[in-house]
Amino acid sequence: MLFLLGFFIGAASGVLQFLLLSKFTGAVTGGKFNNKMVLLAVSQFLLPLLVLLGCAFLLFESLLWTGIGMAGSLIICAVVRFVVSRRR
Repeated sequence: MLFLLGFFIGAASGVLQFLLLSKFTGAVTGGKFNNKMVLLAVSQFLLPLLVLLGCAFLLFESLLWTGIGMAGSLIICAVVRFVVSRRR
């Protein structure tokens, strides 16, 4: 049952990563780059590292499933955003 916990932790962090990344890229391409955007960029790179390290130390058996959840939710969020943007 630990693999489900790791999967859900990975999926939640993947969704959060996607939201951070989309906000950051929207601000950079829109020309609104400021100190807050630097914080978003740093948090975007530190979030997966911290989640995977925490899972490696606390739930080592579910580390693979955490990575699968992270990657899967990033891909699903990107596909959903693409489909929604194409329908509009």
